Amino acid sequence: MRNIAIIEAPSILGLKPGGVEKLPEALKAQGLLNRIPVVYEERLIPPAYNPQRDTKTNILNPDTIRDFSVKLADAVQRQQERERFALVLGGDCSIIIGCLLALRRVGRYGLFFIDGHADFYQPEASPTGEVADMDLAIVTGRGPETLTNIENLRPLVKDEDVVAFGYRDVDEQMHYGSQEIKATGIHAMELSEIKKIGPKESVTTELQKIFDNGIDGFWVHLDADVLDDAIMPAVDYRMSGGLSFEELSKTLSILLAPQKAIGMSIAVFNPTLDKDGSIAKAFVNSIVKGFEEHAK
Repeated sequence: MRNIAIIEAPSILGLKPGGVEKLPEALKAQGLLNRIPVVYEERLIPPAYNPQRDTKTNILNPDTIRDFSVKLADAVQRQQERERFALVLGGDCSIIIGCLLALRRVGRYGLFFIDGHADFYQPEASPTGEVADMDLAIVTGRGPETLTNIENLRPLVKDEDVVAFGYRDVDEQMHYGSQEIKATGIHAMELSEIKKIGPKESVTTELQKIFDNGIDGFWVHLDADVLDDAIMPAVDYRMSGGLSFEELSKTLSILLAPQKAIGMSIAVFNPTLDKDGSIAKAFVNSIVKGFEEHAK
């Protein structure tokens, strides 16, 4: 197993105050750092949250998300230069912008996006203006210039180098008028499709599609709400269904096996909705199992 660098990025800029900023402490309290080979740890402090939608972009906190993304990108890039696996602990899903900015600076990288939502809204369709509604759209170049073209590097990842895996919010997307992810070159696999053929074949098939593009490596993004609501109710936007902890472990074990897996971000778990810590414990167990299985 490769050496791991922990980067805490407890940003709520793309969501709202209320708990996801406590994700790093909750996972560490369940022994995450003691169960994987961590050689470095740092914590980034995000700017203050503004609850008002920006009138120019129609989203929340665009400028501070951009600034924090650059800071996070610098931190990820430093660890990549040291050939360490960067494990970024959010925070909300807007942290993916900084993670992919780091990789875009140095080459062509892919994204394996594990999320219960497609996160593909355009600002005018988003009911909240939260960047966590639209982070996948932003990193693929869709949305306000202030976030999609940081350092003139739009897009941070090409459509054909992205796998969107496990989303189950199609009805909600249609209700609010989200952009259609399957109308793009993104390799989109809904939860229902994964359940039909199983995680092993699903992950292997989709991962090969982006490998075939000649990418230099890829990033894994894990949103806790991809898990079944029955076992992961500690998220702000709940939906029925989802992956089991066992399916998540299997998914991660396959993804983390290739040396081309550069790093991973974990987002959206809300410890304030996990009063006794039992959900965090099961979540950490599942993640650690993914790391352990890939090392065998």
